[in-house]
Amino acid sequence: MSATTAPPVLPLVESDEEQLLRQGVAGVASQFGPAYMRDRNEAGEPPTELWDALAEKGYLGANIPEEFGGGGLGMRGLAIVGEEIARAGCSLLLIVVSPAIAGSILTRHGNPEQQDRWLRGIAAGTTKLAFAITESDAGSNSHNLATHARKAGSKWVLNGQKTYISGVEDADGILVIARRKLDDGSLGLPLPLIVDVDAPGLTRQHIPTALRNADRQWTLFFDDVEVDEDRLIGGETGGLGAIFDGLNPERIMGAAITVGAGDLALKRAAEYARERVVWKTPIGAHQGISHPLAQCAIELELARTQTWKACALYDAGLPAGEACNIAKYAAAEAAIRCVDQAIQTHGGNGVALEYGLTDMYWGVRLTRTAPVSREMILNYVAEHTLGLPKSY
Repeated sequence: MSATTAPPVLPLVESDEEQLLRQGVAGVASQFGPAYMRDRNEAGEPPTELWDALAEKGYLGANIPEEFGGGGLGMRGLAIVGEEIARAGCSLLLIVVSPAIAGSILTRHGNPEQQDRWLRGIAAGTTKLAFAITESDAGSNSHNLATHARKAGSKWVLNGQKTYISGVEDADGILVIARRKLDDGSLGLPLPLIVDVDAPGLTRQHIPTALRNADRQWTLFFDDVEVDEDRLIGGETGGLGAIFDGLNPERIMGAAITVGAGDLALKRAAEYARERVVWKTPIGAHQGISHPLAQCAIELELARTQTWKACALYDAGLPAGEACNIAKYAAAEAAIRCVDQAIQTHGGNGVALEYGLTDMYWGVRLTRTAPVSREMILNYVAEHTLGLPKSY
């Protein structure tokens, strides 16, 4: 940051615009809720009605610059949207990959033609882009990707495999991270390329999971998939920076949605503890119930504040990796504790399907592993914050 650049501001109180955004999203999401998401999951269909209702109000493009039809509120604005839909029991993985990851990469690294072509649709919610980086043999080591793109005249030819890719069934395209295959056969730096979901040579296989979520998981297979030159984002040498400018928003949205889910679990637990009477006393009057719930509330609020810090740094264009990783870590641990304590507070009812807590468990438990594992975040903090030797 130069001497003339003002430092980023972390507001402790939301602006009037942000409060209206939060209220508006809550109003839309409350019309759907967990029962709707459960119905979509059982039907094997995407949550189209919820997506369209949010899109109609312009909420899905909260982070996209105004010149492309977005809200211009940065990641803080989109984080509010993610938090509120999760608080209503309507988490959407596609909001993470389309406006947050793909939208951020295109905003910072797309050329004017690409921005005009893709960002307007993303902001309006009419264009949905999935994101494909994960591979079975690479795991968290994104520098070791095997999926590759070879230059062939005016096109790129894509080959490889991706796994645990969210929301492909409801997407128009996929932002694929592949490594460039050089003339000598070796693999160079990663390249982000946008591939149509119905491109010849692209096939997919559904991955059944324990998640009762409307967005499905897929393994993708690329067999000589041809991609036009204008689908390459960031140029032939700028892909690595573009990728990380998408992964930090992914961590922010993961944290925001997880905080919202923690809020929902904590609300249900507190309501039950106030109403459930045993031996003529509400169980919430006992410190064995109230103190763990109070601890959950404290940890959740700390995670929320760290998420806003990550938004402030990212939106200011400053290094945000540490803040984003810590936010995602804190939110996951807090939300897992919230859901677990909510189950414990409900006693036997905690595992009854009608209370919806078991549906929430796998959703928050996943956040300890994805989009980046707890252990890799600890590695990052140990190395970059504490200056300890790299462990891998």
